[in-house]
Amino acid sequence: MIIIPKKILIIEDDPSFSRAITHIIQKEGYDVISASNGMAGLRMAKGENPDLLILDVMLPGLDGFEICSRLRQDTLTANLPIIMLSAKGQEVDKTTGLKVGASEYLTKPIDRALLLEKITSLLNK
Repeated sequence: MIIIPKKILIIEDDPSFSRAITHIIQKEGYDVISASNGMAGLRMAKGENPDLLILDVMLPGLDGFEICSRLRQDTLTANLPIIMLSAKGQEVDKTTGLKVGASEYLTKPIDRALLLEKITSLLNK
């Protein structure tokens, strides 16, 4: 039996952070694709059929809140698990993220074990 790895899309504008997250996730056997701005990420979320999305909040173009909201309104992506990752750790930011449809809202710097736990949990729902 061939096991196809789950595909995770990362939308993150900080290249070093994106590389670090990619490395962590790939070591666990996932396929990773990425976008560095909101519009490209939105297109990839709709066209690449990822199994999970890791989404930064502060992005050039569309911000993460807007991307999340748009994905939730589209029947193709309405059920896509979305983990928002942001340096914005205020309670109002977390509330907004969850209100627009994020499955999880984690703050940077990210704890590797927590991120992997959330990914595993969301992919096994």
